[in-house]
Amino acid sequence: MYAVVEVGGRQWKVEPGTRVTINRIAAAAGQEHVVDRVLLAHDGTHARIGRPYLEGAKVVCEVLDHRLGPKEISYHFRRRENWRKTRGHRQPLTRLVVKTIAFGGATIGQTAVTAKRPAPAASLGRAPRTSALKPQVRSLAKRPVTRPRTSKDATNA
Repeated sequence: MYAVVEVGGRQWKVEPGTRVTINRIAAAAGQEHVVDRVLLAHDGTHARIGRPYLEGAKVVCEVLDHRLGPKEISYHFRRRENWRKTRGHRQPLTRLVVKTIAFGGATIGQTAVTAKRPAPAASLGRAPRTSALKPQVRSLAKRPVTRPRTSKDATNA
């Protein structure tokens, strides 16, 4: 199950357990943050698309911490005027972890995702690859040795 949500002016594809770093929100670390701007939700069999948002759908997240993003340096100068300006900026960010996704009566949480593992590829009924399907690799040792033609060869022919 996954959902596409709009948080902080950006769109994110999230699943239970996904960690997302967004622009700073006004919530203390450890609190829950409910996102109701769900654009799309998929429960494994059916997908629902909102216009623009799904009615009654929500994604419950937990605020992990607040931090600052990487330092961005802005440098301006005007040539021949002995004028320069340097400014630094670090964007305030909030890290969230998605706990549950709820829409249309269905709710899935992080514990349900960890318990439900996908089946290995061998048990899905796929045929194993045979050697006939593998590309053939030719060895350079089996090729006949040739030498480049020279003007001497042209006169002898």
